[in-house]
Amino acid sequence: MSAHLTILGFNSAIPTVNSSPTAQFLEMDERCFLIDCGEGTQVQLRKAKARFSKINHIFISHLHGDHCFGLPGLIASFRLLGRETPLHVYGPKGIKELLETIFKLTETHKGFEVIYHELHSKNSEKIYEDYKLEVFTIPLNHRIYCNGYLFREKPKERHLNMQEVWKYPEIETCDYHNLKLGKDFVLSDGYVLKNEILTTEPTKSVSYAFCSDTRYSEKIIPIIENVDVLYHESTFLHDLKEMADYTGHSTALEAARIARKANVGKLILGHFSNRYSDLTVFTDEAREVFPNSFLPKALEAVKI
Repeated sequence: MSAHLTILGFNSAIPTVNSSPTAQFLEMDERCFLIDCGEGTQVQLRKAKARFSKINHIFISHLHGDHCFGLPGLIASFRLLGRETPLHVYGPKGIKELLETIFKLTETHKGFEVIYHELHSKNSEKIYEDYKLEVFTIPLNHRIYCNGYLFREKPKERHLNMQEVWKYPEIETCDYHNLKLGKDFVLSDGYVLKNEILTTEPTKSVSYAFCSDTRYSEKIIPIIENVDVLYHESTFLHDLKEMADYTGHSTALEAARIARKANVGKLILGHFSNRYSDLTVFTDEAREVFPNSFLPKALEAVKI
């Protein structure tokens, strides 16, 4: 199954009439992940007709309000909608205290378990894994502790070439699993049937990297190298690089340099300062370095 990314919000600091703070809905291998949860995220989820109840894992990059102030309301809505399944929340140390304090003071009774995974490492680490997917942190360089997230499908099994398999009665159904794993098959007379005869190449695994608020940092390149799609913040144009450095952000040109050096497939820019009314200036700047750069489109599902 292919992966789809729906960008719910992509502006920095405050909501506007036409845009919302950072939030993304990622569907990958029938799993539904929410990445950041700025103010108004649940409204955007409804507009996008996202599978609201299927969100079991939420990843928060850092504790600035434009990335997490929508989370208490979303969790409260889950309760009102009758949720019973546990919800996993990944984020910086302090996210549990933040949310539980709000729930206590507002007497919000969740009705389901919230499992907190508080992060503090400055090194990339695997924080989620199942038999199809892995999620890793991407340590970023912001004013406060901040992580991006890498979502990566595990290598997929090879496909059986049944026209060839059926030629050999000795190959039984119980042997199919080993063939899919790439193993050769040895006939009873000792003849080795090479796997590439019996199978075809697996479907390509896909990957997505989310890099929110950060100064330019080449340290992330080995982590995100060769990803299919990279979202990288570009709060300012490069003529305001000093301001970007001071506030812990990147320019469109710097995002493009990261994309080029990491050899990614596609770059999506985001987290734009509200000082810019015409966002095409960001792609104009980025495409000088990395031509496959794009602006986000709110509520549009992008195939990865």
